[in-house]
Amino acid sequence: MIISKYQVKGMTCGHCVGSVSSEVGNIAGVSDVAVDLPTGEVTVTSTGELDVEAVRAAVDEAGYELATS
Repeated sequence: MIISKYQVKGMTCGHCVGSVSSEVGNIAGVSDVAVDLPTGEVTVTSTGELDVEAVRAAVDEAGYELATS
């Protein structure tokens, strides 16, 4: 299992967390998504390396922005 962490901008409530979790969770190979609302940190557990553009697209689809590092 691989654990990846991302920063997401714009989340303010439980609905935001659910939207991001659902969209990122739909990426092939993702087995778990944990969102820390106060920090905006999204921890993703997957079976392999994730394409950051796939994560960005999922976060965009949820209506939020993946912070660039």
